[in-house]
Amino acid sequence: MVAAKKKSATSKTAREQDKLVESLRQFIRAKGPNYLTDPNVTSIGIGYRKKGGKQTKELTLQFTVGVKADGHELEALDTTPIPETIRVDGVDVPTDVLQRSYKPQFLVVPEAETPGRKRRLDPIVPGVSVGHVKVSAGTIGAIVFDKNDGTRYVLSNWHVLHGPDGELGDVVVQPGAHDDNRIAQNRLGILKRSHLGMAGDCAVATIEDRDADHSIFELDVMPEELGEPELGDKVVKSGRTTGVTHGVVRRIETLAQLDYGDGVGLRNIGCFEIEPDPATPPTNGEVSQGGDSGALWMFKTGNGRPGKVVAGLHFGGEGRFSPDEHALACLPRSVFEKLDISLQQPSIEEAVVVQGYDPAFLGTHIDTPRLTAAVKDDAVQLNDTDVIPYTHFSLALNGVRGFAFWVAWNIDGASLQKLPRKGIKFVKDPRLPDDAQIGNELYEDNPLDRGHLARRADLLWGAPLEAKKANKDSFHYTNITPPRWRTSTSPASAACGGSSKTHSSPKSRSTTSR
Repeated sequence: MVAAKKKSATSKTAREQDKLVESLRQFIRAKGPNYLTDPNVTSIGIGYRKKGGKQTKELTLQFTVGVKADGHELEALDTTPIPETIRVDGVDVPTDVLQRSYKPQFLVVPEAETPGRKRRLDPIVPGVSVGHVKVSAGTIGAIVFDKNDGTRYVLSNWHVLHGPDGELGDVVVQPGAHDDNRIAQNRLGILKRSHLGMAGDCAVATIEDRDADHSIFELDVMPEELGEPELGDKVVKSGRTTGVTHGVVRRIETLAQLDYGDGVGLRNIGCFEIEPDPATPPTNGEVSQGGDSGALWMFKTGNGRPGKVVAGLHFGGEGRFSPDEHALACLPRSVFEKLDISLQQPSIEEAVVVQGYDPAFLGTHIDTPRLTAAVKDDAVQLNDTDVIPYTHFSLALNGVRGFAFWVAWNIDGASLQKLPRKGIKFVKDPRLPDDAQIGNELYEDNPLDRGHLARRADLLWGAPLEAKKANKDSFHYTNITPPRWRTSTSPASAACGGSSKTHSSPKSRSTTSR
């Protein structure tokens, strides 16, 4: 009988190494928070052991501590010794204990002037100063899009755009208040979403009355994809304070504990750790400093140039008593999922959920017309109802005549937009039977015009993609009728304080506006 050998984490094949890394990921996610309850433990992650200042190929569970001590000193610190190995999925994994502490990097420190990063910009670009009105300054990481409606946002950190004294809806300025305290002039938008926890230190704010260039300042690349860092990956970032710096990923699947100050306290943040790239060291020895928070770390390509794949969202660096230089970054997939954002603007169809006419739009319930028994059987049904929704309007369609019985729509005067009609084709609604709709056959080879029942200009409100979808929806033949022209003040335009030419038709129309 051959005695069973004890498995260890050393001398593994590449496949076994990958399997071990995945096991360690799951271990840290499940057990990591328990280790961080020790007052001296500041993080737990995966990294290669260093001996004599050089990196080995031995994979370890790396623990960082505020003070590295042993014996009676441990008792004084009220901390528990880290075992030399920890068994994970049947493998004894060696541990490595390093002295490090961390802090969020939003406290601005003196640095060399970089005027372009600290001025008010239009268009705005990633890599420049931004902040909540009560936060000194951080960095815009990227221009991103709301997955639901395509609204443009700037991406940065929770502690840059939100902060301990902030709340959703607060004003965000570019540049940050430390760089220029003219709040009204520098208003960029408002804080829309934020998160501080396992998924990261992250937030987004709206962009009002300014254009945006997606290329990162001084890197001249536009982020296009999200990646996942691995040990040894080379990365580069462009931040408000230290500008362009280069790093190497040295710890992954790290769970770090940072103190966010009064009112917030200690928080565990999922992240990875970066050290300066010895092949391209930073000029002042600092891979990052206060004010760089929110910058994107981008993977470098094989030729050493910045690539288009995001490695992480920078949010912190070494604490006051840490012996070496390093940076922390959130995992991009976690951040983007938590904030429900994308690097790519979604298509109109992907972004906008058709809601139709809203009877409670004004706070007072205003129902759509009800068809009488005499005509109800002529109405076209969609999903077991004769009320057919489009973006910002609804209608009932007479399947015998091919025109609408009625059309009802909402108007939000505060967010109306001017959009062109050029290039939009009149089409039948593919959701409905083709023979129940009057199409182009009525209008070709004669002077009849195609008149909108729900007025196109009234529907163009809301988020950018929402307004574009409404513009397109208005061109369905179900919303069209041959008009008789008369000059009048429509209910919609009267409610908005204006007048216009409108189409009259034997069909009924109703509007609500605010």
